[in-house]
Amino acid sequence: MKVGFITLGCDKNTVDSERYLALLADHGGELAADLDDADVIIINTCGFIDAAKQESIDAIVDAGRRKSDGTCQTVVAVGCMVERHKAELAAELPEVDLFLGASEMERLVPELLARGVLDPDAPLVSHPGVRLYTGDLPHVRYLKVSEGCDHGCAFCAIPLMRGKHRSFALDDIVREAQLLELQGAREINLVAQDLAHYGRDRRDGIALPELLAALTESTSVPWLRLLYLYPTGITPKLLELMAREPRVLPYLDMPIQHGSDTVLARMRRPERAYTIRERVARLRDAVPSVAIRTTCIVGFPGETEEDFAMLCELLEEVRFERVGAFTYSPQEGTSGALLEDDVPMPVKRDRLERLTELQRAITAERYERHIGSTVRAIVDRVDRDTGERTGRTLWQADDIDGIVRLAGSAVGGSTATAGTIVDCVIEDVVDDYDFAARITRVHAAPPAVVPAPRTGRTLPVMAGASIASYGR
Repeated sequence: MKVGFITLGCDKNTVDSERYLALLADHGGELAADLDDADVIIINTCGFIDAAKQESIDAIVDAGRRKSDGTCQTVVAVGCMVERHKAELAAELPEVDLFLGASEMERLVPELLARGVLDPDAPLVSHPGVRLYTGDLPHVRYLKVSEGCDHGCAFCAIPLMRGKHRSFALDDIVREAQLLELQGAREINLVAQDLAHYGRDRRDGIALPELLAALTESTSVPWLRLLYLYPTGITPKLLELMAREPRVLPYLDMPIQHGSDTVLARMRRPERAYTIRERVARLRDAVPSVAIRTTCIVGFPGETEEDFAMLCELLEEVRFERVGAFTYSPQEGTSGALLEDDVPMPVKRDRLERLTELQRAITAERYERHIGSTVRAIVDRVDRDTGERTGRTLWQADDIDGIVRLAGSAVGGSTATAGTIVDCVIEDVVDDYDFAARITRVHAAPPAVVPAPRTGRTLPVMAGASIASYGR
């Protein structure tokens, strides 16, 4: 059986898909190189915002057409959007054979076996570890350390889709990181709904700093990057570790959402403008080289032009390296959906454009200060025809923060292949978000990938949890 897997939404969904593919491989499944070759198409949906929902629906409809055309036999929709809207989707999309929400994923294999889609007697397909990688950068991997969220932000439906926060066991996380390293990982991005919340529910004294210490002690992965931390959870202990441990990159993805206290209160966020300023200052004092990425929402109910001006003023003052900005859309079941969506869409779009242009200039200014300096980077791609290399500095996360265009390939007899860590001199900033640089030193090339031993059909899950607890 050949499986076509479409993953939408965040990096945490990517982790889920890799796990589910590994389970299917355990039962004779094989990843299809092209959807046209797939016997089964599985869409891992996103339900975060309206645009993501529409993208998920479009993917499901396209898979349904392929089924109608006879190019596949079974269509399955899973994940976050299905968790929230299963009944409506099932009524509108009868061509889908199976809907499974994020909390039901342990049913995937049994359901496919019961429907005759999977052969219970099929020979096992050999693959390393508990996740089957499907991307094009095997040296860049994501490691989810917890599930769910305890925050009650007015605009966010994730707690409704993923439940309360549950931290995974430290030993299981470390073991998975070791497997990722055996699969070729050179950069591991730690992800969760709130990384800073890790360990608070386990009450064993293990929090994010202890997890990072365990990962540095138990693996040799050169880059560990932290994504998605709420500002309130960034502790002095975490900053101390980041300052002294070079493998924990000086990079934080820290959402603030707004700069007006009135809007922050209406959003049910714990921060205020002055606390955001204080936290950023403390962070930069502790780790002077840190790059901070944040996210903002414009057009939340009640946002006035004065509120928006406060947000822009905060961004101008704090000068984050990168900002991801979005227009607000009400999500069913959230407290924000009970408020009148009184900011017209043209106003939302105008504010988004103005904020984007403001941040573009700030990012360019922040990047230009690095011209002439020597920084560490990782090579992501090497063009087979031209030999051109692109990668990222330690201040650039995969797929969201731009790239570095690398001149030079061989220094001291070593060649910079994909996954190689290099030193480079920043020569210019290109298109505001990218660097142009020249390689000055090539560090040890990535080791050959060694197949990890199979661990059997059982995934390493925390005590009392199901496989579904590894969802988004």
